[in-house]
Amino acid sequence: MQAAMLEHVNVTVSDPAKTARMLETLFGWRTRWHGDAMSGGTTYHVGTDDTYVAVYSPAGQTAPVDSSYALRGGLNHIAVVVDDLDRTEEQVKDMGFVPMNHGDYEPGRRFYFRDHDGIEFEVVSY
Repeated sequence: MQAAMLEHVNVTVSDPAKTARMLETLFGWRTRWHGDAMSGGTTYHVGTDDTYVAVYSPAGQTAPVDSSYALRGGLNHIAVVVDDLDRTEEQVKDMGFVPMNHGDYEPGRRFYFRDHDGIEFEVVSY
């Protein structure tokens, strides 16, 4: 039996176009599709031919969440593998985000950061 593959995750953001540009810049991804979505909102699908992150915003205001780690069903972080961890960290800093929780242990090096919506990303290199 073939192993299943994760196709996408869908997260609610304050500005899908802004988040899409961030993901494209940091990870070399592209916007595969964007358009109208449920509740009068907008969605961008940003990633590769095989996988993507759907960034969605409803028509109205969204409320920030302090921490998803204590919220049942919350999204704790999105992990992305990159070839050049140091270069990506510099890009994260250039965008005004603060890298944190650096780790260098098997099977790779990593750091985390929170974007403008407080979504936590883990960036790892093997």
